[in-house]
Amino acid sequence: MTDGTLPVMLRKLLVVLLVVTAAAAVHAMPRPPAASSMTVSHKVLWNGVQVAVVKEQFEKRDGRYHIVSKSDPVGLFALAQRRPATLTSSGRVSEGRLQPERFEGGRGADDARRVSAEFDWAGERLTFTHDGKSERVALPAATQDRLSIMYQFMFFSYEGRREIDFPMTNGRKLDHYRYVITHDVEIDTPLGRMKTLHLVKQRAPDDTQTEVWLSPQHHHLPVKLLIVENDGTRYEEIMTGLEVQP
Repeated sequence: MTDGTLPVMLRKLLVVLLVVTAAAAVHAMPRPPAASSMTVSHKVLWNGVQVAVVKEQFEKRDGRYHIVSKSDPVGLFALAQRRPATLTSSGRVSEGRLQPERFEGGRGADDARRVSAEFDWAGERLTFTHDGKSERVALPAATQDRLSIMYQFMFFSYEGRREIDFPMTNGRKLDHYRYVITHDVEIDTPLGRMKTLHLVKQRAPDDTQTEVWLSPQHHHLPVKLLIVENDGTRYEEIMTGLEVQP
């Protein structure tokens, strides 16, 4: 690795941490989880090399939720970028799903790449703020943000489902995604070998490859996520720990 390639790698890592795509079932029957608080840990790999650790805190009580995700670079990435990337999502728990009201992501208040999204459900409008500008678009029903989507998985039943689609924002844009589901796929993880639901993103030829593995024995949270860019670069996020409080 040369000194010239390190900033490029850092920029790519930040993009992945802020906009990495996940999925959730929009039309499945609600199955609210009993847990009101969770602490989840992940490791992030770039072409097989660990480049960050992620710790997330999920809280749900009194009809509302709040999630904080903090990503700290490690190794050479920590030498070049010492500030953690932080994502937050907050809103209501309504009709068996998370209903985001505000999403934010960046490396501090002075981060030029900082993004945010405001959800106006009554007015059916979604407002993005990024790169010093704001824009407003129509807000589809059941839209999630980049962080809330990870925990929306817990609220649905996947029995008999073979495909899911959903709208999601990363604070810069709103996209629609479709995933094909394969049930009972066994994988090895830091938490042991387990059966998972394997979600594969249906994509255009020039789109990135995205796969997600959900663990039924861990509240249908993602235990592994893989993104492969068109140039072959691989990014992985793998669950390393889960603490649940009732």
